[in-house]
Amino acid sequence: MSKTKAWVHAFRLRTLPLALSSIILGSLLAASHHSFNTRIFILAILTTLFLQILSNLANDLGDSISGADNENRVGPERAVQSGIISKSQMKSMLYVFIILSLVSGSFLIYDAARLISLQEAILIFAIGILAILAAINYTVGKNPYGYMGFGDLFVFIFFGLVGVMGSYFLHTGNLQWDLLLPASSVGLLSTGVLNLNNMRDIENDAKTEKRTLVVKIGSKAAKNYHLFVLSLAMLFAIAYSIFNFSTAFQFIYLLSFPLILRNIYFVNINQNPRDLDPELKKLALSCFFFSLTFGLGALL
Repeated sequence: MSKTKAWVHAFRLRTLPLALSSIILGSLLAASHHSFNTRIFILAILTTLFLQILSNLANDLGDSISGADNENRVGPERAVQSGIISKSQMKSMLYVFIILSLVSGSFLIYDAARLISLQEAILIFAIGILAILAAINYTVGKNPYGYMGFGDLFVFIFFGLVGVMGSYFLHTGNLQWDLLLPASSVGLLSTGVLNLNNMRDIENDAKTEKRTLVVKIGSKAAKNYHLFVLSLAMLFAIAYSIFNFSTAFQFIYLLSFPLILRNIYFVNINQNPRDLDPELKKLALSCFFFSLTFGLGALL
């Protein structure tokens, strides 16, 4: 594999649709309330892409340093583990994406300044810094939270609440607290993707002392947890649509539910963690499809 291909591989492009789900939903919900700014949308997309790639690169580096990436790991081969990209080169690329995230995020806040106060702009900038730190500290540092079982919580917060509510706020300059329901739906679906990843890697993670939530509670409880988070995601979406009902078109996101239910069923009957690897992409795309149809339904 060439170094260029190794870098593209390290960016893990298959994770990007999941990262964009919250931005798309928040922006479409803003448009349904007659407030949408194309420039803000583009900058929000760029900032999210930079943050996700930053997280992927940090994860590649962190798991290599800790030993979680080894010959027993299931899933795509990591760049640093393979030796094609050195640790120093990966660290340099981390700095590149930190700068890109800061620049893009700053322009995003600047464009939204017409709708928000200085205090709100400072708060959003602080949340952006926290997002950068969260992206890095998942597996990098002295006490990476991903190794202590807190990854699920951070994914729920940043992929769901912050992504949906934040993007909506940047477009509109205000918040509606019932948006916590669809924001939680996206956060829970994203958490389900992480849970799948950790269920797939449970054996290797346990051996390398990567104490994910799945390692802590075991495979059987992780299956029940998977059922819980995905079911709650669907229930929250339905609750929001009922509370804000205006037309039956709002429910077109129900088309995504068979895909989610199929994932729940597959996980429940699974006996070999390695077979869960293809399901990560499927659930991530299901989340993207849910966000797109939910947002479009609100527009119709």
